[in-house]
Amino acid sequence: MELPQRAQFGHLLPVTVRWGDMDALGHVNNTLYFRYSEHGRVAYFEALGSGNPSTPNRGQGPILAQHDCQFIRQLRYPSEIDVGTRVTVLGNSSLMFEQALFERGSDTLYARFTARIVWFDFERQASMRVPDDLRRRIAALEPESVEGA
Repeated sequence: MELPQRAQFGHLLPVTVRWGDMDALGHVNNTLYFRYSEHGRVAYFEALGSGNPSTPNRGQGPILAQHDCQFIRQLRYPSEIDVGTRVTVLGNSSLMFEQALFERGSDTLYARFTARIVWFDFERQASMRVPDDLRRRIAALEPESVEGA
């Protein structure tokens, strides 16, 4: 599988690695890679103009259904990274994200992720169609990379 390049990502979130992100082995703990990925997805939704996805009383929104990580290399403090985020597949009720952690300003790759997000109706406790306005915003941000847009 071909490794992602930073130019493939329309959304990049700068993140500063903190001293406390490291574990006893002297590298960033694996759980923090998932946290960086989460920050990237939240910032992506905010960049779409859909606001914070956890805003209370919306009645609907994204939930994480699946999240996978391929660790490429160790990340250590001090580091500056960019979290690249893009939607690659836009289904009826779900979105497939590809994400990557890059050294700031370079193609040096630390990890790559896939995440499947399901649009959810919290009152009915069931998945629902991704709203049309959100579909349009995703297609505008990523006109070439999204299947099913």
